[in-house]
Amino acid sequence: MKKLVLTMMAIALVQISMAQAPDKSTPEVSVVFGLTQPLFTNGFNFEVDIWWDKWMVDYSHGFGLEFTGANVYQEAADQRLAFNITHSTGIGIGYRFTKNFNLRVEPKWHNWEMYYDDAFKTTEGKIEQYSTFTLGLGAYYRWTPFENQDNALKGITIAPNVRWWPNIGSSLDNNELQYFNQRTEQMNVHQANNIGMGNTPFFVNVSVGYTFGMGMK
Repeated sequence: MKKLVLTMMAIALVQISMAQAPDKSTPEVSVVFGLTQPLFTNGFNFEVDIWWDKWMVDYSHGFGLEFTGANVYQEAADQRLAFNITHSTGIGIGYRFTKNFNLRVEPKWHNWEMYYDDAFKTTEGKIEQYSTFTLGLGAYYRWTPFENQDNALKGITIAPNVRWWPNIGSSLDNNELQYFNQRTEQMNVHQANNIGMGNTPFFVNVSVGYTFGMGMK
């Protein structure tokens, strides 16, 4: 699966790189908010992007992201577990292949709280707290549908994105926790979580917000 995705990304990059990249020396600043986090994890995420010429940098921060019920992968569900991410934060450094499309390298830090699912976010139900560290890629498309207008609508921004953030380490020994599970009444092993959908490194999102500094025509 990973090889297929990487091959598809490589083909897309070759095609996209043939298009003309933007030529803009005046920085723009986008402030956007992810939709996946409040819709599916009861959490919140914001991102600040700085754009100039062919390059961009970003800072993003998510917090209060809950992985419960259907959002818990099967092995963790069998262990009666639920998770809260107190914060997921980091930066991105990107290259703009076209005016709208950019690819970013993204180091991130995620702090997980691990609970029994019937005592979520309680002192009694807390099992462990640990951090994971990811280093991956993000493919982003920045769409400003009203950019040709000479009014406040100009900066409205919609940014769909696909990300691949594999773990490169964690604060757990050997990236796993061996513990006595009070619900299953046996010793269980929990492997450090991945940040994406279904305990994988992959996830998709759509962010909405505003881009400042685009100027009026």
